[in-house]
Amino acid sequence: MAVGIFDSGVGGLTVLDAVQERLPDVPFVYFGDHAHAPYGVRTDDDIYNLTTQAVERLWDAGCDLVILACNTASAAALRRMQESWIPKEKRVLGVFVPLIEALTERQWGDNSPPREVDVKHVALFATPATVRSRAFQRELAFRAIGVDVEAQACGGVVDAIEDGDLILADALVRSHVDALTRKMPKPDAAILGCTHYPLMAETFQDALGENVKVFSQANLVAESLADYLGRRPEMIGAGTESLFLTTGDPKRVSRNATQFLRKEITFTAAYP
Repeated sequence: MAVGIFDSGVGGLTVLDAVQERLPDVPFVYFGDHAHAPYGVRTDDDIYNLTTQAVERLWDAGCDLVILACNTASAAALRRMQESWIPKEKRVLGVFVPLIEALTERQWGDNSPPREVDVKHVALFATPATVRSRAFQRELAFRAIGVDVEAQACGGVVDAIEDGDLILADALVRSHVDALTRKMPKPDAAILGCTHYPLMAETFQDALGENVKVFSQANLVAESLADYLGRRPEMIGAGTESLFLTTGDPKRVSRNATQFLRKEITFTAAYP
C-alpha cells in the first residue's frame, strides 16, 4: 500500500516529512535522483527523461500513485507525462495544485471563471527551469485575475543545500530576495516554488519581512494527498515497506538527509 515521492534531491524530504505525519499508516517510497541534481538548470527533455525513469522505478517498488515533490519536474515534465505516457491505472501528481488552491482559496475542481483574489502581488522563488516554464503563472491564470507575479530564478541555492553548505545557501537566498524586491518592493505573498526552499524558510521570511505571507508546499501537499486518498483509496499501491532510494552515494545522501530533517534516515542505491 505504498505511495511514491520523487525529487531530484533532498528537498522532497520536506514533503515526505509532512505526509508521513499526516498519513502515519501509509508506507512511502522516496526516490532522490541525487546523481543528476539539480534539475533546475537542465533542459526540458532532460528533466522529462530523468523524471520518467524515476517514476518507473517507483512503480516497480509497488507505488501506483507517485507525487512529484519537485517543482521543476512538475513544471517541465508533468503535463507531457499525463498527456502521452502514464498508463490509466497509474497516477502521477505534481505540487502546484495544492499551492494554487491555497493562494486563490478555491478548490481545483472549481471550474468557474477566474476571479479576483485577496493577493495582488506575488513573489515566486523557483529554479531557473520552473521560472522558464511559466507553469505557475499559467495555472494561476486559470483561477485568478489581477494577480501580478514577479519570478526570481534562484541559481545556486539547491546546489548549496545538496552540498550541506547552509551558510552559502543563506547568503544566496538573501541575494535573490534582494534582487526580487528591487523589481517588486512590496509583495503580499511569496511562493517557495522549490521543495528544497522550505529548508531555508526562516531565511526567506527574515529577508522578506514579517508582513509577507510565505507559502511553503509541504503541509499543503500533505493535506491534499490525504484528501485524494480518502476519495481514491484504490490508488494506494501494493508496496508494503517504506524505502529511501537514491541514484547518488547512499552514505553521503543519508548523512545530508539526517542533518536536514534532524532524524536518522538511511538511503539505499536505487539501482543495485
